[in-house]
Amino acid sequence: MSSDGMFGEFGGQFVPEALMPAIEELTDAYDRYVQENEAGFMDDLQSHLRSFGGRPTPIQRADQLSERYGCEVYLKREDLVHGGAHKLNNALGQVLLAQYMDKERIIAETGAGQHGTATTMSCAHLGMPCEIYMGRHDVNRQRPNVFRMRLNGATVNPVDIGRGTLKEAISETMRDWARTVETTHYVIGSVVGPHPYPAMVRDFQSVIGREAKRQLREEIGELPDAVVACAGGGSNAMGSFAPFVEESSVDLHAVEAGGSDLSIDGDTGIAPNSATLSIGTRGVLHGSHTKILQDEDGQIMESHSVSAGLDYAGVGPELAALVESGRLTAATVDDDTALEAFHRLSQTEGIIPALETAHAFGYLEAHGEALGDTVLVTVSGRGDKDLETVIEESHRRELDVGFDLSVFDAEVQ
Repeated sequence: MSSDGMFGEFGGQFVPEALMPAIEELTDAYDRYVQENEAGFMDDLQSHLRSFGGRPTPIQRADQLSERYGCEVYLKREDLVHGGAHKLNNALGQVLLAQYMDKERIIAETGAGQHGTATTMSCAHLGMPCEIYMGRHDVNRQRPNVFRMRLNGATVNPVDIGRGTLKEAISETMRDWARTVETTHYVIGSVVGPHPYPAMVRDFQSVIGREAKRQLREEIGELPDAVVACAGGGSNAMGSFAPFVEESSVDLHAVEAGGSDLSIDGDTGIAPNSATLSIGTRGVLHGSHTKILQDEDGQIMESHSVSAGLDYAGVGPELAALVESGRLTAATVDDDTALEAFHRLSQTEGIIPALETAHAFGYLEAHGEALGDTVLVTVSGRGDKDLETVIEESHRRELDVGFDLSVFDAEVQ
């Protein structure tokens, strides 16, 4: 990464002039507190991650999956972080940084609700007022997380423009920030946006890969042959990959949402997937130059995934650069495969994963035997938030999940 936040040809700061003072202030704070540990900021953060977040999270050998795929499958259990997802690592870091910057208010966007939940928990923990923007479509399909955010004392604002998903929520949060930059910090939930966000979020999330690297060396005496992680915007993926990027013996695999198929219909403005790394083209979205889903005229497409957290038309610029350089393999898993993997992991390992995570395990089902002798998969979060979606979608698609969903629906009613 260069000093202006470029990862090769990707990254940068493409924001309205009104936001540049806030971006410059944040860049200075990132350089001093995060990179240089001024005032012991990183030590303070590590203390909060231990006492409030429950870190370090364990790695676990997945016995049944290892037997199924003929290799050693290890899981990095980010579903065991307080709140149930990796999102707390970054949210807690940014809210604490906002305190060091003397900000008075926190705003954030959320898709699946896990970032919003992590932000509101961090704000309650650190005594900061918080306001969350969430697309109306995501509010409807992630009601438990909306309730959790409000329980933590936050204001949740449904966004009704467009399809009411993550893209619209980000746009609305940026409008708020432009009006309130002097007193407000915007906690971006992924490795997207203008510099320093992609680098800063990566640094906060890289605790995932650092811990896993140390734990694997302690447990098996070596690094894995491959690291697999799901990727939407990409914070879970970059957090998992960053400490392994310089390890040439370790292959990196980012698994995107293939949705219903990999086409892009420029006439309708809808892409039935969220496979930005795989089929996206270069453009600017939400403050950075990266790969995005867009039509021939440069209009942003409406993305789709059964998983709310992967339903985004862009991706982090560093991930785009890693794919372009050949260091990272981008792959896709469709909705049906992800749903099947959700049930499989639940039934074989006793872990109910987030639908985002299920995409990584769908990829493992198809390619596990070819990934090497030892494979590390990041369990980005737990699946409590997705149960209603899984019941509805599995029933609608008539998936064979090992029990009668129609009977279950009748009992619930």
